[in-house]
Amino acid sequence: MTVRHVLSVTELGSDNLAHLIKQSLLISAGRQKIKRPLAGKVVGIYFRGTSTRTRTAFTVGATHLGATTIAYGPNDLQIVTGETIEDTARVLANFLDILVIRTNQSLAEMRALANQENMSIVNAMSDNEHPTQAIADMVTLHEEFGHLDGLHVLYLGEGNNTAASLALAVAQTPGMSLTLVTPAGYGVDEDILETADQLACIHGAHIEHHHRIDRLPRNVDAVYTTRWQTMGVPKAESNWQAKFEPFRVTQALMDQVSKPEGTIFLHDLPAVRGGDVDDEVLDGPQSRAFRQARHKMTSAMAVLEWCAGETVEEEASLTLRLSETGTWGDRVWRVY
Repeated sequence: MTVRHVLSVTELGSDNLAHLIKQSLLISAGRQKIKRPLAGKVVGIYFRGTSTRTRTAFTVGATHLGATTIAYGPNDLQIVTGETIEDTARVLANFLDILVIRTNQSLAEMRALANQENMSIVNAMSDNEHPTQAIADMVTLHEEFGHLDGLHVLYLGEGNNTAASLALAVAQTPGMSLTLVTPAGYGVDEDILETADQLACIHGAHIEHHHRIDRLPRNVDAVYTTRWQTMGVPKAESNWQAKFEPFRVTQALMDQVSKPEGTIFLHDLPAVRGGDVDDEVLDGPQSRAFRQARHKMTSAMAVLEWCAGETVEEEASLTLRLSETGTWGDRVWRVY
């Protein structure tokens, strides 16, 4: 089998993206029939930056699937003493089946690690993309609404790697719409937007990007924001916070853009309470941010299975429907 990598949402493609969303939903619904499909495999977790959710999600997810895991910190590999990335990859490929990596560096580093024929590379965040976050986002939306076609997501704040991957995922999902509203000077990379526009034309999706906080769409299905300082990296401008302040998600903003029948709030976390979002929104009844965090693990498991060539078995006619009982946390999966 050709080695499978998850480096970019664009390279993943629409069919594989839809497959991973479906598999994650099946995992969440407890529909796995394959038991510990990664038994006998070894997953490396190499994080060169801080992480609470993603590192834990991949470590616990790999363990649930039967894999052995080994963790590397930012200074553990001989890359820091001068060994080339290519040589490191050739060595690790003798021992590992999958390497999950997070870095503030460019995607080029991960491509260099992927330049071998035995070990899958999973992008758990680079400077310009966060593909596994986008999968978790789409899973959360599908779980909430029972479909993706026709959904409209409003993204507010920095045009960071999370926003980029979300745009690329929405662009490959027929019928979806995404409006990105960012402070001037902090938008999504133009190359990413161009690619997203091209993909949206192919797949029948819609992507819009502007900087006018006074031109927010109404009746959206979801409002999404992220931490304004991605990975806590400082910004060059001394007055950057003044530019971001109007983009804080408050309850008044949620009321302004929400549908009468219900709009949800998403956040990839960590949140800066009183900064990018107010407490009453993050902790309020519209928030699905912590359910979204849960899907970091179900999507990580789907990605690991896919890289290993495994899938969740299902009946040919199986479809999933989600019904609500009581509060948002009291979900009941029903399989028809």
